[in-house]
Amino acid sequence: MSGRVWGLLLVLSGAIFLEGIDVSMMGVALPSIRAELGMSTSALQWVVSAYVLGYGGFVLLGGRAADLLGRRRMFIGWLVVFVAFSGLGGLAEAGWVLVVARFVTGVAAAFLAPAGLSIITTTFAEGPARNRAVLVYAGAAAGGFSLGMVTGGLLTAVHWRWVFFAPVVLAAAILGAAVVLIHREERRERAGGGFDLPGGLTLTAAMLLLVVGIVHAPEVAPRTTLVTLAAAAVLLAAFVRIERRSVAPLVRLGILASAPLLRANASAVLLLASFMAFQFVAVLYLQELRGWSTVETGLALAVLGIDAVLAPTLTPLLVARFGNPRVLAAGMVFATLGYLLFLPVGPDWGFAAMLPSFLALGVAFTLAYGTPTIAATDGVADSEQGLASGLLTTSFQFGAALGLAVVSAVLVAATAGDSPAAVLEGYRAGLVVPLVAAGLGTLIMATDLRRRAPERRP
Repeated sequence: MSGRVWGLLLVLSGAIFLEGIDVSMMGVALPSIRAELGMSTSALQWVVSAYVLGYGGFVLLGGRAADLLGRRRMFIGWLVVFVAFSGLGGLAEAGWVLVVARFVTGVAAAFLAPAGLSIITTTFAEGPARNRAVLVYAGAAAGGFSLGMVTGGLLTAVHWRWVFFAPVVLAAAILGAAVVLIHREERRERAGGGFDLPGGLTLTAAMLLLVVGIVHAPEVAPRTTLVTLAAAAVLLAAFVRIERRSVAPLVRLGILASAPLLRANASAVLLLASFMAFQFVAVLYLQELRGWSTVETGLALAVLGIDAVLAPTLTPLLVARFGNPRVLAAGMVFATLGYLLFLPVGPDWGFAAMLPSFLALGVAFTLAYGTPTIAATDGVADSEQGLASGLLTTSFQFGAALGLAVVSAVLVAATAGDSPAAVLEGYRAGLVVPLVAAGLGTLIMATDLRRRAPERRP
């Protein structure tokens, strides 16, 4: 790899690091935001939910737009939007302005992330070189998410607005480097009439309704959730019908026949669902039950950031030695172990008691975060790399939304009172959610390994 290629990889990894740190810093800053802007609890949730709606609802459209309209154009253009609206969030004096800014920032990430990943998968040849590049990229994303919890605590201690302004500074530096390092693409010919706008609008509306139904399931009547999900199902059926008749479909339905792609997306959903559910419970336990500060909580969870070092260095060697499916399966096993170790959490656990769980989860992300990206993009044509990347990113986002929704519902149902003992029992019930999700992921990957075993025999 030349110096320019390494520079390109670092720029693209910096963008996904920016996305990860932006998401995780926000959770630490929410109490301070509510105190200054006077937002209710339900309104405050939209600061997070709006981002998930924008990201999860538009990411497939973003992936296909990268394939059809140009990856460099999508990456640089939407990075500009990300900078502008992140800065607007930091200047917001009203809650609704902040929510709108977060929604548009999520939309920008939805177009930015698939474009960046597809630039990597089309720049590096399939095999060890691409695997290493993808794992560097995934390590940056995971490291950003882990370090964001610490950075968010430190910046919030100064003022919560710096949680928005700091990403602006980083994104501006990445933007300047991207303009220089990302090669201009040849003008693309749009075959068969160009962009599938009806399919894009139908799919985006369906994804938005799915995210709304999942995120708000714990706080609305069951009938409302069922109606929302039914409407999403109707729109998805309409989307399938449109794609079957379209000359240039947004999503070629045949790509969903790839078993490795489906397994990669299933593992992505379960990995993020389990971790987001675990993080939600762990933060509540440390801050509300134990009284730890935001900085102390962030520093404790920063142990998970070991994947930022191990993913680009150790994981490529393991993938080359044992194969991608085995490494991914081992990651899901470590995730299950980490949640199991935290399940009997006590009322006065110190950091030493929690450390084995955090270390196991750091290893789990080292092995299981980047490897689904390899599985989801291997064997996919260059013209559909953006689509494959968008599908995987959608799985990560919906996994996060699903994990938060389920664990919130469990906590509400299982907490019998306000006493510390009752609250702790509710937390233990909530910790079953990530354990079950990781266990399902382990089972899926174990089934894949059993299926592959006869193929290795002479």
